[in-house]
Amino acid sequence: MKIKSLFLPVAIAAVMASSCSTPQNIAYFQDVNSGTVLQPQQQLDIRVRPEDKLSIMVNTQDPALSALFNLVQVQNRLNSSTSAATSIGSAAGSGSSQVSFYTVDSNGDIMFPVLGKLHIGGMRREQVATYITEELVSRDLVKDPVVTVEFGNTGISVIGEVASPGRYEFNKDRVTIIDALAMAGDLTQNGQRENVMVLRELDNGNQQAYRIDLTDATQLASSPVFYLQQNDVIYVEPNDKKKRETTPNGNTPYTPSFWVSMGSFAVTIATLVITLTR
Repeated sequence: MKIKSLFLPVAIAAVMASSCSTPQNIAYFQDVNSGTVLQPQQQLDIRVRPEDKLSIMVNTQDPALSALFNLVQVQNRLNSSTSAATSIGSAAGSGSSQVSFYTVDSNGDIMFPVLGKLHIGGMRREQVATYITEELVSRDLVKDPVVTVEFGNTGISVIGEVASPGRYEFNKDRVTIIDALAMAGDLTQNGQRENVMVLRELDNGNQQAYRIDLTDATQLASSPVFYLQQNDVIYVEPNDKKKRETTPNGNTPYTPSFWVSMGSFAVTIATLVITLTR
């Protein structure tokens, strides 16, 4: 009985100590100290791609002249939503349904009133505005146009172990993966911080996969997917605990009560063996 009286408290203490240990894979940016400077690989602006939708508004001092170059006169989309990110289907995002968009074709072109076909594929938003302004002026159509360009379907998808998975729009020229995860309400406790996947659509229609570690800020900043592109998909994989929950009693062997019961059972067997061998 002395064995039992000594072994059981030791087993309980060991289980309690292991259960109180601090997880090392929860905190973000563990390699960053105060004053650390992180250098992203490159600042990647959103560029026009086939199937993008753009709102392009031309304003001049003459409203009648402006109407020649606009599909429809509407309130600027940014006036109806000052948020840097809106979820598709939200009240802020619904205002964009009033806008007539130009759809970029497979060659990166749009058909613009009066100017005809314009190749804008690969351009940044401000470059499109400058290009159209120069075309209007050089053709002596407008002397002082103000051209406003906005993306109409610039969004990314966040799925997996985040608080609010879904597709999210943003009206910024660049957005980071941290911005995207913040839109989705951050990772849950069951999300793997060290193995987040980003799927990026290539020009040929294929998708390229990247793996990033949110606990390593240096590695994250140097990743090609630190700055996101339209239609990127972020997948946060569940940790082992969450995966085990998909099977009956999957996490039972990892609970303190299980090991206390096993320890008590082992002590009982040991005591029985000692008693029978005397």
